[in-house]
Amino acid sequence: MYSETDLQSAVSAGAISPEAADALRAHVSIVRQSPMVDEEQFRLITGFNDIFVAIAIVIMLVAVGGIGQAITPIMDGPPPFAGLFVAGAAWGLAEFFTRRRRMALPSIILLIAFLGGLFEALLGFGFLSNVFDGGDGGLNDTAAALWVAGSAVLTAFGAWLHWRRFKVPITVAGGAAAVAATIVALIASAIGPENANIPDIMLAIVFVLGLGVFAFAMWWDMSDRARKTRRSDVAFWLHLLAAPMIAHPLFSLTGVTDGQLAGVPGALGVIGVYLAFAVVALAVDRRALLVSALAYVLYAVTQLFQEFGVVELNIALTAFVIGSALLTLSAFWTPIRNAVVNHLPGTLQARLPLSHLAMA
Repeated sequence: MYSETDLQSAVSAGAISPEAADALRAHVSIVRQSPMVDEEQFRLITGFNDIFVAIAIVIMLVAVGGIGQAITPIMDGPPPFAGLFVAGAAWGLAEFFTRRRRMALPSIILLIAFLGGLFEALLGFGFLSNVFDGGDGGLNDTAAALWVAGSAVLTAFGAWLHWRRFKVPITVAGGAAAVAATIVALIASAIGPENANIPDIMLAIVFVLGLGVFAFAMWWDMSDRARKTRRSDVAFWLHLLAAPMIAHPLFSLTGVTDGQLAGVPGALGVIGVYLAFAVVALAVDRRALLVSALAYVLYAVTQLFQEFGVVELNIALTAFVIGSALLTLSAFWTPIRNAVVNHLPGTLQARLPLSHLAMA
């Protein structure tokens, strides 16, 4: 299996002509009866060797982390040397498996290990130097929030360095997550943990940041409307990050997350929000919003069946209804998307990923 990135790389290297690449895309679109732009492709594995290498990498990183933990003094908080060793090993392994071999799944694992290890190390050094100590065994909340923010900033800088070196598409999403964590930590330190409304405030902040990440994802998407380059892969991971940041705070307001859904009106509200998500997902040709919000709508529909007295079959009926709807949407994604896009203003259509009609 070859991805769009591989195809574009072959064109850039002169292995095949741009015309031949376009002909191949057209042929695959005809065979699949779906345009390539609507397939939302991203490269994860090209063969079992990717899985084999990924397993070996995980084992190696666990071993390196164990060595780092063994030499770390007994302390509260994450062991800093474990994170530092994991981050260093992940960068070193990426020099071969990412930079030279361009293996997708191992590259994703190494990027997550690098950023996670770096963040853990920075937090661990904070605990090791007693930055979080508020006296009498307590926790200095302000110092903790500021240190977390600083650690997130340095992690975001590490993501930028990783992107400059390896150009792994998920790296930009990792950096965006670190920036979002920095903003949340700084605002939390400014508000103070004693504020009774801080959970709701944090949810609102995460929602706004999710919209920001979504806008950033659309910026990458708009720069590659035909989805033929790595920029589309970057947008995919950003959409995957933005989706839960938008969905979770929004559905929390309906009481879904704490099991306090307000009867039929609340369930219908959840379904209405999910339908709005579906329209947005169709317009931007990204399915991440639908997947991220799926658990909430499943719960809402289950509650709806219970309200109407269908208790014994509520789970089965919920699965049947939602599964049928998603399969229908998947089977007819292109014509449904064309109908949605054609009803949007022309200026907005010109910014969205190309539809089947626009490519015809």
